[in-house]
Order: sequence, then structure tokens, then C-alpha cells
Amino acid sequence: MNLIVENLTKSYKDNVVLKDVNFTFDSGKIYGLIGRNGAGKTTFFNSINKDIDIDKGQILLDDIFTNNIDINDIGYVVSTPNVPEFLTAKEFLTFFLEINKDKIKDKKTIDEYFSMVDIKKEDQNKLLKEYSQGMKNKIQMLIEIIIMPKVLLLDEPLNSLDVVVQDEIKKLLKSIKKDRIIIFSTHILEIAMDLCDEIVIINNKKLEKVEKKDLDTKKYKDKIIKCLKEDRNV
Repeated sequence: MNLIVENLTKSYKDNVVLKDVNFTFDSGKIYGLIGRNGAGKTTFFNSINKDIDIDKGQILLDDIFTNNIDINDIGYVVSTPNVPEFLTAKEFLTFFLEINKDKIKDKKTIDEYFSMVDIKKEDQNKLLKEYSQGMKNKIQMLIEIIIMPKVLLLDEPLNSLDVVVQDEIKKLLKSIKKDRIIIFSTHILEIAMDLCDEIVIINNKKLEKVEKKDLDTKKYKDKIIKCLKEDRNV
């Protein structure tokens, strides 16, 4: 399975964010999408997820155009988690499993699901509004994992998390990457190097693959630092 991006172009009025982007993502890999704040990482994800209209180009999952891809084929975890805070974690998960029972393959028990993201029993009956951002991120990640989408988009999900939670989520992602494409956006090179199989940078409004071995060279380190230097919002 491949996610194929062909000639993707997206502008906001006169501001061209992505221009003639061409790239192929292969299943079974975690891709680190690196770029400064404002480089177009979220715009790229929103284009794949059909949250915005693109100006030009197409996105294919194998030979299926993105507009015809089943909604369950793409999962999207945003950097700021959005969960129903008036429910407990167990109430929310129970509700989610019930309404998606016909879509879930290899269904597990609630306890098994909570165990996957290391949410302990004493926390399962807490209201989600009492959860930290890291805990909410775990719940959001768990929901996408339960559906098991073919493509999982992660928009800086490890931001502001402590190192213990970061490590738990990294291990979880590595355990589920088989037979799916995971694209993990970040502006922190160390996280991408530790987690990802492939490194891709957004440079001059395009996507460019960088071999991990090349990241030891001054040329590519300088190039990535230059890409990360600016701090603007797009």
C-alpha cells in the first residue's frame, strides 16, 4: 500500500504554502515530517484528510483518489486533544466501541484497550476534564488505533508531554506500524530521529526525503536548521 501525493499545491490568498508537492509514502513505516512552525505541516495533513480544498494536484491511496477513500482509512490526531470532558474515560471508550462496533476488527476488551496506552484502573473512572494533556493525547491516540486506519496522521502529538509519556507513545506507534502508513509531524529533530524510519523535510514549499545517514553530515544539519529557524504560523 502506498499514499501517493502528486503535484499538490495549496495557497491561502497570495501566500503559497505548498507548491507541486510530489511524494510517495510506503506502508510499514513511520515518517517524520520536519519543518518550522508555519512551514505547512498542518496544511499538508489537512489536505490529505480533506479538511481543506487544494488548489491543484491529487492524493491517492494506491490508485484510489482521496475523495473516494473510505473515511476510516485515514486517522488524524491533532496537537491539541479534543475529548468529551463531561464523560469519564471508561464512559467515552464504551460509547465509542458501541457506535463503531461494526467497523472494529479484532475487538478487545475495554481493559485491554486501556492497557495499550497504560491508563490505570484508578484513572479510567475519572472525568476527562481532569486528565492532563498527555492523558488526553493517549485517549485520542487510542481512538484512532482502535479503528486501525491505513493512514495515521499525527500533528505534533508529543508536544509538551513529559519524557515518560513520550516514550510510551513512541513504543505504541512502533508496535502498530505494520501494514499502515504513519506520518508524524514535528519541529524537533531528536524526536524524529528516535521514532521514525524515514525523515522528510518541508523545504521551499516541497517535501524532500533525507537519508538518516546524511543527518550526520554538516550539509544536511545546516539545511534542516535553516528550515527550522523561522517561527511563523500558517
